[in-house]
Amino acid sequence: MSDVEIEPAVAADLFGEGIEVARAFTAALVEQGEERGLIGPLELPRIWTRHILNSAIAAPLMHGSVADIGSGAGLPGIVLAIARPDVRFTLIEPMERRVAWLDEQVASLALTNVEVVRARAEEARRQREFDVVTARAVSALRALIPLTAPLARDGGELVLLKGANATNEIEAAQKPVKKYLLSDVRVEVLGEGVLSETTRVVRAVVRG
Repeated sequence: MSDVEIEPAVAADLFGEGIEVARAFTAALVEQGEERGLIGPLELPRIWTRHILNSAIAAPLMHGSVADIGSGAGLPGIVLAIARPDVRFTLIEPMERRVAWLDEQVASLALTNVEVVRARAEEARRQREFDVVTARAVSALRALIPLTAPLARDGGELVLLKGANATNEIEAAQKPVKKYLLSDVRVEVLGEGVLSETTRVVRAVVRG
């Protein structure tokens, strides 16, 4: 596949000892992702830059127990679990075929720090137990906050990977920000001087 992006040199720095596992996951995504409806054909020339490294750069923000809402292809959940084997990840995904993919990857990559749960975010509220709740490319912030904030413990954190419109999304989400008692809501830009494409995250503390 000549149109598949060559691994950028910075990948080894971001993944450290997990780089071989990251390569195996990326290869599986390249081989099966389009066929299984996980990524589009136009994503292969930017698979590392736009998807793998875009997710991995948020790894230092993860700690304790993390829920990834709408994990889909495993972005960012699987990528973060590879980069942070010391953190426990719960991948919450409602679609059966995507859950099957996630289960296969957890098994083939021998990720002992990952649990896959088939559920909608609204159904997954067993208790407010997670230190961090994350999501990537799920929905606009005003719709995403009601899905993610109830899963965070009191004092837990939302770390939501967003696009260039992140600041405007915060402005449009003031009602759920207040309803779900979010504080210190801000946009942080990750990867400046490290990645060719930076990653924006919306971070907030959840009180309740």
